[in-house]
Amino acid sequence: MRKRILITGASAGLGEEMARQFGALDRDLALCARRLPRLEELREEVTAAHPGVTVAVRALDVTDHDAVFRVFGELRDELGGLDRIVVNAGLGKGQPLGTGYFAANRQTAEVNFVAALAQCEAAMEIFREQGAGHLVVISSMSAMRGMPRNLTTYAATKAGVAALAEGIRADTLGTDIRVTTIFPGYIRSEMNARVRKTPLLVDTKPGVRSMVRAIERERPHACTPAWPWTPLSFAMRHLPLRWVGKFV
Repeated sequence: MRKRILITGASAGLGEEMARQFGALDRDLALCARRLPRLEELREEVTAAHPGVTVAVRALDVTDHDAVFRVFGELRDELGGLDRIVVNAGLGKGQPLGTGYFAANRQTAEVNFVAALAQCEAAMEIFREQGAGHLVVISSMSAMRGMPRNLTTYAATKAGVAALAEGIRADTLGTDIRVTTIFPGYIRSEMNARVRKTPLLVDTKPGVRSMVRAIERERPHACTPAWPWTPLSFAMRHLPLRWVGKFV
């Protein structure tokens, strides 16, 4: 059992709900995000509901790469090791390329890929030193293909982190380090709170429950919820590109 779990981007959305659900499984938690007061509130909530669970929190901007390594190390020391690290922090900004919003697209790329690289580096340093661990990277169903409009940059970054995770998995075959890539479908979160008409959107709790179940199985990759996203992943990879936009 992976007793000690670090989650980035844990102050809201999918990361916050993952913390609640892993806490309910009696796991000790190391939670990072920029908004420390929200993490402290979450710590009080989880420890009140599950008194035997330890929750350590740290403020962390994942684009501060030096801080990523420092904070991961501090949390490892506080919990006496880390068994699983969930690279979850992300950003959903984006506009069609060439429309004057390079700053927003660049910020999404820096948070979703470069900062994820820093988190994976820090996690793998810990796991290589320990000789074991479970790295979990949160990608997206949009990573299956290039996506149009506001999703173009976002989808590219999520495809990038999926490829990064697969490379780490290839590099650690035959060891006690496991790597899982999660491809969430449309799950309600703070990032998409203003979206009203997205097809196949599920509420946060059941959506994250499917993610936690997949993470616990430690398979190389999983689409969540499995239905309908596992069969849809095949369709998204093979349909003509002009049809792929129908999924967004």
